Amino acid sequence: MTRATILEQLLATKIIAIIRLSESKPIFDLAQALHRGGIKAIEVTMGTPNALEEIHKLTQIEGVIPGVGSVIDAKTAKAAIEAGAQFVVTPVSKPEVIKMAHQYDKPILSGAITPSEILQAYEWGADVVKLFPAADFGLSYFKAVKAPMPHVPIMPTGGINVENAAEWVANGAVCLGLGSSLMDKKMIVEKDFEGITAIARAITETIKN
Repeated sequence: MTRATILEQLLATKIIAIIRLSESKPIFDLAQALHRGGIKAIEVTMGTPNALEEIHKLTQIEGVIPGVGSVIDAKTAKAAIEAGAQFVVTPVSKPEVIKMAHQYDKPILSGAITPSEILQAYEWGADVVKLFPAADFGLSYFKAVKAPMPHVPIMPTGGINVENAAEWVANGAVCLGLGSSLMDKKMIVEKDFEGITAIARAITETIKN
């Protein structure tokens, strides 16, 4: 898929599930559970053990768009894309990482928080600017930043859940990054993947309504 096609799918699905675990064993089953709940875009962070191998495994799940997160250098972006990542997510914005993603014709969601950082990331070529950490600044901050820069596509990440997801989207978020609110640690330990599917379905449904 081309960068434009992948980006179109990410913006259509609205939710990017962020997998950040201390072990890699549950990832494949977790990704399947999330997909059954309507979530297609699944980001595996580089802090997760065997992240590149797990990203490659996710390419085997039909309908899933695998991505890589917590990328802070171009070398890592390159390795992840070659492993099968269809999009790159970063906590901070660096032009060399944006360039590497685009070299492979993949979209990049590049991290920023201040108005200057947000605009700079966009001007460097970020396909979407990841507002991180959104939880610490809140919806009011997002709205204040978005007002003078309505043309900049922003993905809030952190603190998004089933109760507030629709409100973020209603106020201009092009998509949302969700981690712990989607993947309850107790459910993962107990292998309650049906429960995780139910949470994913609840969040996707609230955004549709």
